[in-house]
Amino acid sequence: MPREAEPSINERAFVLQALEENIRLDGRALDAFRDIDISFGDDYGVADVQLGKTRVLTRISASIVAPYPDRKFDGVFVIITELSPLASPAFEVGRQSDLETHLSRILETTLRRSQAISTESLCLVAGQKVWSLRADIHILSHCGNLVTAASLATLAALRQYRIPDTSIKGGELTVYTPLERDPIPLALLHHPLCITLNYFENGEKMIVDATLQEQQCSEGEVVVAANPQGEVCLVQKGGGGEVDALVLLRAVDMAVGKVRELGKLVDRALEKDSKMRDKGGISAELSAENER
Repeated sequence: MPREAEPSINERAFVLQALEENIRLDGRALDAFRDIDISFGDDYGVADVQLGKTRVLTRISASIVAPYPDRKFDGVFVIITELSPLASPAFEVGRQSDLETHLSRILETTLRRSQAISTESLCLVAGQKVWSLRADIHILSHCGNLVTAASLATLAALRQYRIPDTSIKGGELTVYTPLERDPIPLALLHHPLCITLNYFENGEKMIVDATLQEQQCSEGEVVVAANPQGEVCLVQKGGGGEVDALVLLRAVDMAVGKVRELGKLVDRALEKDSKMRDKGGISAELSAENER
């Protein structure tokens, strides 16, 4: 199985020496993100996130299915990740890597098991028909910190997605097209995001948004999932030896602050997208009607 090219002994020593002096090779502070760009597609539910050179595209889709027998009043929400050779030569087609499994499990815990989405709101006819919501996450470029980029793209896509409106009359379900009725937003109970912190010197030094090279040089990582209200959904430590409990508490505090920072970025991106979509829409029609 192909592997990522490891940094040479000299490269590793150079990165570690720089971090000892609180210097990162790209000039960022230890707790700073790379440049972040959040954009949306023409259709609802398509979010493209660029975090430095790491790029993730998430597409949300919905279909009507029968509910699970033991959850007759709940809709379905599934997350599918795809790591293709387009993102990195270390990824293979049709073969799930450890990184893909790791990414899927973290996003499942962060978004589905934390009940970020109200699955009851996806129920159409109890025991017969529910919405099945699917998030397809495509990794387009892998240059470090995939977990944060993927969670950011998925949350942005979920918040922007609009599901078709429906009605039930005489026991018959009607699904309306966007021309008949405006689609409606998803019922999100909270907005969790993942922050990955890589640590050095037995946890005494932590960095946010590590590049691939910094990840390979680090002793281990701590992934924290939380929402802007400070509610923690997940704390997971991967790799490395033991770290003190105080180090994990410090990591959680730092991550919650970064979640709030990213949450504001998503808010601004959604506001910008909403204004662009409203051009020539209902507001423009009402304005034209008033002018006449």
